[in-house]
Amino acid sequence: MESFKDLLKDKEKYKETLIAKNKYVSKEFQDYGYRLAMKLGEEKNVSLYIRLAKEKPRAWLEQALSFAVDYPNAKNKARLFMWKLKQLETEYFDAKDKKAEMSDKAAESKAPKQKKSSKAK
Repeated sequence: MESFKDLLKDKEKYKETLIAKNKYVSKEFQDYGYRLAMKLGEEKNVSLYIRLAKEKPRAWLEQALSFAVDYPNAKNKARLFMWKLKQLETEYFDAKDKKAEMSDKAAESKAPKQKKSSKAK
């Protein structure tokens, strides 16, 4: 059984390795982007995932990550992640456009119709 002193030393070593590994991470979205890249096996494209974490809604990223990680027999999880993220974004904007179109139609139907006046010559 390890002594309490040894456990504290191990904790300090672990803390130092985390700090050394993430020494350029200063914002939360940077850490999240880094974790996304590691889960998808994309060590080379960390900056891409950091940018996505900064610009895209977290719910989309979580849903796409879950889809990619849980997908059976996936050869390239990063590619699957990007495909799902694009699909979620397209669905969102399509729904937004439909909603705007419906509200425009509703506004037209509520507006009073103007009668055309016929001018006699």
